[in-house]
Amino acid sequence: MLAREGIEWGLLGPREVERLWSRHILNSAAIAELIPLGASVADVGSGAGLPGIPVALLRPDLHVTLIEPLLRRSNFLTHSVDDLGITRQVAVRRDRAEQVRQTFDVVASRALAPLDRLIRWCLPLMNDDGQILAIKGASAQQEVADHGRLIADSGLTADIVTVRAAPEVDPTTVIRLRLA
Repeated sequence: MLAREGIEWGLLGPREVERLWSRHILNSAAIAELIPLGASVADVGSGAGLPGIPVALLRPDLHVTLIEPLLRRSNFLTHSVDDLGITRQVAVRRDRAEQVRQTFDVVASRALAPLDRLIRWCLPLMNDDGQILAIKGASAQQEVADHGRLIADSGLTADIVTVRAAPEVDPTTVIRLRLA
């Protein structure tokens, strides 16, 4: 689906097809192990449904809300969720994160924005005992260092977690933020 419609709809570049599984799908799916059983999950800036759709497919116990402000992308997400038959588990919400007045156990994002903006957007969406999972890659350590004051001032703690969806793929680096 991502290799066809994802390219046609302009959500992924054609050069991404050969590394679709390792770089996008499995990279996203890796965070599933960090999410508690039965959790409500918000995927902020969902775009092509990453990480939300792979996580939902791996974890049918979760309730996932894909939050995406752009019409073209939210239409793609609705189409994908319908085609995959996961409408009972996954909702698509066309909105900016700042406009959502709901809280979640987990707020996830992938390659969305610098950590300071992510905290401003995602913290109001997080339950008191929840967590923010920001898939960041190589920039994780530097971003935590650069935004340490904001993290502390926001009442959060940050740890960097490395997870892997399969032994043969590169690990996924995640900044996990929780209330202190």
